[in-house]
Amino acid sequence: MEDVLAAVGPRLKRIRLGRRCTLAALSETTGISISTLSRLETGQRKPSLELLLPIAHAHQVPLDELVGAPPVGDPRVRLKPVRHGDSTVLPLTQQAGGPQAFKMVIGADRNSPDPRTHEGYEWLYVLNGRLRLVLAEHDIVLKAGEAAEFDTRVPHWFGSTGEAPVEVLSLFGPQGERIHVRAKPGAR
Repeated sequence: MEDVLAAVGPRLKRIRLGRRCTLAALSETTGISISTLSRLETGQRKPSLELLLPIAHAHQVPLDELVGAPPVGDPRVRLKPVRHGDSTVLPLTQQAGGPQAFKMVIGADRNSPDPRTHEGYEWLYVLNGRLRLVLAEHDIVLKAGEAAEFDTRVPHWFGSTGEAPVEVLSLFGPQGERIHVRAKPGAR
């Protein structure tokens, strides 16, 4: 913590000089005395929010830049795909329980229906390709941009039509949670 505070003064001076601003001009803009600004830059005065906020405003920089806050971590999501035969499942959620999200790339070879049942509720959205969904006595094909939702206690199976792989987003609620989609009504 002391290292962070000690680095504020030189950073304040570097920012001020980089903007070709004098202590007198900064004092006039912030209402902070020249001596206080000088002591902040030399580390003889500890920085406080009351002092740093007007300085950040005067320089038009975020407060983080003045105090040298560590950068936000790497924003990339590191997903671990799971292969099942010629299909790939990419878990998009990390927490256990509750609704789970997956991106699936289902290979063209997965095209022979084998309906199963289990607890839960599933919502599927086709990103690319054509998805064959067998749900009880229904056998339908969904194309890109179409969605389906169903109770997984009903015998079901989904896969490729056999023509090509299909990419799907899947939201699954293990306890039967339904997905609520709110859409604005279309113009008439």
